[in-house]
Amino acid sequence: MLYGAQLEHEAEFLLILTTCPDEVTALELANRLVEQGLAACVNILPVMQSVYKWKGALQLGKEHQLLVKTRRDSYKAVELAIQAAHPYELPEIIAVPIVAGLPAYLAWINDLVKKP
Repeated sequence: MLYGAQLEHEAEFLLILTTCPDEVTALELANRLVEQGLAACVNILPVMQSVYKWKGALQLGKEHQLLVKTRRDSYKAVELAIQAAHPYELPEIIAVPIVAGLPAYLAWINDLVKKP
C-alpha cells in the first residue's frame, strides 16, 4: 500500500457525478459500484431540487447526488455500470479529474479500485 507516499499521477483519479431519483436507487447503485470494485467510495448527498429541460419541457425533480471516487482507467466500467442500473433514460454521468488530493487518500482509492 502507498498510504502516506506521494502518488506520481494524481490526475489519474476521478470524481464521477451522477444523480438518482430516490434514496433506495442511490444506495443500490452506490453499493453495486463499491462491491464490484469500481469505486472506493460513493457519497450520497441528501435530497436536492433539480431544475432542467427534458424533451422541450421544464422539469422540477427531487434527486440525490452521488459522488463516485475512482481511477481514470475505470471510467468506462463505471459508466457502463451506472447506465445498466439506472432508471433514467439519460442519466447524468460527468467525470471531473482529481488534480490534487491527500496522497494517503488517493492511495486508498488506488488500492480499492480493481485494475481493469
